[in-house]
Amino acid sequence: MIGLFYENTKIALGSIKTQILRTILTVLIIAIGILALVAILTVVNAVKSSMTSNFAAMGANTFSITQYDFTKQMEEKVKVNPIINYPEALAFKEKYNYPFTTTSIAFTATSVAEVKYENKKTDPEVTVVGADEMYTNNKGMAVVEGRNFNSFDIENNSNVCIIGSDLYKKLFKDINALNKTISVRGAKFKVVGVLKERGSTFGQKQDMKLLIPLHVARSLFSAPNINYDIDIMIPNQNLMDQAIDQAKVQMRMIRKLAPSQETNFGLERSDSTLNTLLSNLNTLEVGAWVISFITILGSSIALMNIMLVSVTERTREIGVRKSLGAKKNTIATQFFTETLVISFIGGFLGIVFGILIGYSVGKAMEFEFATPWMAIIAAVITTFLVAIVSGLYPAVKASKLDPVEALRYE
Repeated sequence: MIGLFYENTKIALGSIKTQILRTILTVLIIAIGILALVAILTVVNAVKSSMTSNFAAMGANTFSITQYDFTKQMEEKVKVNPIINYPEALAFKEKYNYPFTTTSIAFTATSVAEVKYENKKTDPEVTVVGADEMYTNNKGMAVVEGRNFNSFDIENNSNVCIIGSDLYKKLFKDINALNKTISVRGAKFKVVGVLKERGSTFGQKQDMKLLIPLHVARSLFSAPNINYDIDIMIPNQNLMDQAIDQAKVQMRMIRKLAPSQETNFGLERSDSTLNTLLSNLNTLEVGAWVISFITILGSSIALMNIMLVSVTERTREIGVRKSLGAKKNTIATQFFTETLVISFIGGFLGIVFGILIGYSVGKAMEFEFATPWMAIIAAVITTFLVAIVSGLYPAVKASKLDPVEALRYE
């Protein structure tokens, strides 16, 4: 059996060499279809992996009070909501008393800060966040060196800071950053902690970050209309809905909204945000299958056409084989093997280049790459189906040729 397959493969490769141009074009069409499928699925897989790990770090039992409900941003009419100002954020933290929850307040002071240490300085690309002592915990940030902020730091406006891993590498490299003094906007801060590396999300650096106490940030960065972030963590995810309902009621009371008035802020669950993004990626994945299906359908037709032409051109050869005792199954297997060889050459090239392109795009966008096993399996199955669809009819047609008529064919 193995010997017969080997012989059929040798004959198939010999036949391919005699019609090399048509074979190359067919292989390219198959490869492009598989490439489109594998490349898009590789990128989607990398994005999913990156997002899932980022949101998992934040925790599925966290929700935020935001200026807008981002799940409704696609509606036709989007009303303008007021910002969440500091008195509102502070009032919520003081009055929200759902059991076992922790509430944090923070705001992004700037994303273009320049940070200095002795004679070294960064580009103006550091994000400065004014935060309280619960911020890192609620955001899923781990302090790997030193310590987190404590209530004393926040209440006494201590000039201390926590730095991201990229900022640490930029300013300190191999030396210990703890208790060193850095400056931003002329103010000096003592480094008390270094954050664990988080990578990038959609090209945005998560580790070029500087955390300073909330009130210090408010005095140093006194921009108008600052929008504050409120994050709430609850230890038991089963109580999430009740905690969100109470948070909504509390925030409506703080904003003095009447029962007839619409809620003018958003409540965003970390897991619902992830699900929304994954849903959009699933749509992209379906698009990849549609594009690939159209391309692969074209390649199937092209492959069937080249095999039918091959049967016609080799009619006399088929007659000779049959007159020498070749059975129908032998002839059919020979032509089907030829179809398989062409199809799998195209599939192999499509998988290799698809993964390379997907990897390059993911790397350029700084997503976490993961081997796209599902894309590879899908590509192999698709390639095999193309071979079956394209090869069966020409193989059966070749096997049914009358040997006498085939020998007369010119």
